[in-house]
Amino acid sequence: MTAQQVTHVLFDMDGLLLDTERHYTTAQQQICERYGKTFTWDLKSKMLGKRALDSAHVFISELQLEGLLTPQEFVDQREAILNDLFPSSDPLPGVERLVRHLQKHGIPMCVATSSRRVDYVLKTLRHGPLFSAFAHTITGDDVTRGKPDPDIFLAAAAAFDPVAAPGKGCLVFEDAPLGVQAARAAGMSCVMVPDGNLDPELTREADQVLASLVDFDPARWGLPAFDA
Repeated sequence: MTAQQVTHVLFDMDGLLLDTERHYTTAQQQICERYGKTFTWDLKSKMLGKRALDSAHVFISELQLEGLLTPQEFVDQREAILNDLFPSSDPLPGVERLVRHLQKHGIPMCVATSSRRVDYVLKTLRHGPLFSAFAHTITGDDVTRGKPDPDIFLAAAAAFDPVAAPGKGCLVFEDAPLGVQAARAAGMSCVMVPDGNLDPELTREADQVLASLVDFDPARWGLPAFDA
């Protein structure tokens, strides 16, 4: 891939900026146990990147819990567990270095997460200085359609002043296949940092796939290089 001039950077949050995916796994395992079910990686991969109620429908359908658990009951049960876990979320490797570097060089950034605004607040509670580097935050509450539709990334681009023209000048960082599909649908480039358990076939739509943000080379995308 040749370098291109990126002007704006959009970040997913869960599993990309913060290690919150472990909390979702814990909560969903606990709910599974209540119904004598097992929470597998295959099921988790189908829920990645979805908004709460959309995830609930997948969970119930895959585990054949229709009539035993409604989507809203799933969301409520999961929320009760997650509310205690989210405040312990930490940045993933390479996040602080990259965000501070882009901030230092005046690159406009936005968080674009499927999470609800109230959950975003809990997750970022201990990381105010880090998240203050982002010009805007777009959550699942701000759009009608969730990923893989492009709405959240188009809303993020429109939030900048001046507005970022949707296209290759916007670089998206994602960990979930649905997020990559949403970025592509918005006409944007996408760097994927997937969980190591994810089927490599599900990473094919990304422009670049990294094991960690530690491995990201800004210069490859026309961004200022890291200091030597």
